[in-house]
Amino acid sequence: MQIKHLPTLFEPARPVLQKIEAAGYEAYFVGGCVRDTILGDSIHDIDIATSAYPSEIKAIFKRTVDTGIQHGTVMILDHGTGYETTTFRTESGYQDYRRPDKVTFVRSLKDDLKRRDFTINALAMKEDGTVIDLFNGLSDLQNQIIKAVGNPEERFHEDALRMMRAVRFASKLDFNIEDATLKGITDNGELLTKIAVERIEVEFSKLLLGLNPPKGLQYFIDTNLYQYCPNLINYKDALQKLADAHNWSIIKNKQQAWSVLIYALQLTDRGQITSFMKQWKLPNDLINHVQKVIKLVDIIKQDHVDNLALFEAGMDAVKSAVIVAKFFGWPHHDLVDQFDRLPIQDSHQLAVNGGNLIQQAGIKPGPELGEVIARLQRMVVNEQLPNNTEVLIQTAKRIIEKG
Repeated sequence: MQIKHLPTLFEPARPVLQKIEAAGYEAYFVGGCVRDTILGDSIHDIDIATSAYPSEIKAIFKRTVDTGIQHGTVMILDHGTGYETTTFRTESGYQDYRRPDKVTFVRSLKDDLKRRDFTINALAMKEDGTVIDLFNGLSDLQNQIIKAVGNPEERFHEDALRMMRAVRFASKLDFNIEDATLKGITDNGELLTKIAVERIEVEFSKLLLGLNPPKGLQYFIDTNLYQYCPNLINYKDALQKLADAHNWSIIKNKQQAWSVLIYALQLTDRGQITSFMKQWKLPNDLINHVQKVIKLVDIIKQDHVDNLALFEAGMDAVKSAVIVAKFFGWPHHDLVDQFDRLPIQDSHQLAVNGGNLIQQAGIKPGPELGEVIARLQRMVVNEQLPNNTEVLIQTAKRIIEKG
């Protein structure tokens, strides 16, 4: 198979492969960039593998950086953009189920490709678009099958994260997992506990944002992988409800995906949300966003949305809350437009600040000042006062006088 018209991302890299070949070595584009090119999906980066050893690459090109020399990876800088090339290699001795104890550089493309995870990722492509398929990856792409290269148990013992990658690809590509590969996941799921949570989270988040999340989630449940992920062991029923949902297409980003998950798990208390998401090593800004969304979704469900609820959530959380409400089938009205009509949309837009109130209203710095500002803010948001400096200062004075 030859791809006649390569995506433009490949063009600047082709001279790198050509120069390596001119020196008498093999060089190929490999992995996901080849798979996605064949599928017609967008590609964001490219991987290059070569029979040339690192020292030989450095002899061919004038400007290189050793970015992962112990694994055979050298970055070539000769052509403006930096391109990493990795020497064909074999690996052995995966004592931690994550990293090889020993890496051996080889000249054989087949030896290099057979250590990869799935046949659809064990494809190589020459710079002219000729595809090299040594493990029937093209057939599996055509038949929409995720199949381990060789023995699934060996592949998952080499890197247990590959089990999460399998269910993630089932969602991302809307492919089915081949029976032997599926059994390998089911039999070895406990190995996932050997993997850093941060790596698991990346795959799980991508699963939630795939082409068919219900398919990925169903595999995630059926193989019991969920039992070996942070704090999900008691939530099979909630995960099943998500797997049975049919409107995942409205979920467009990670904030919305995690908000849907957290609400499905019925974690509504801020402390519960924080504890759960911290176990997944998620960033504080995402945790704060989800907390705001969950609070607002509860208000939406009760049909008690007012200006203050929208103001406290903020525009980003309002947008996510509307999606979550729609996902679960609750009426949400046009809350984004309602937010746009708020007198102020964040605290910085209030026409007074602490300095104004200290100098012109005679309020001393301290807790009382903060309470007065919060009260003025609520009154402006609820359209009880205009957002006018003079009016707000006079109101602040009256508040203080009344104690």
